[in-house]
Amino acid sequence: MEEAKKKLREAAPKGKIPCIMVFRIARECNCSAAEAGSLCDELKIKIVNCQLGCF
Repeated sequence: MEEAKKKLREAAPKGKIPCIMVFRIARECNCSAAEAGSLCDELKIKIVNCQLGCF
């Protein structure tokens, strides 16, 4: 999970990350999109441009 946190922080330098990046990072780190979304919440990163309404 630390790798996922690192990648999420890097992908969201201004505290926002596109939904598609969350899915990509989840896949790369072998975790679910829901887990990656929870990590974003924990890191205070806002997920934007969510096309599926998952977040």
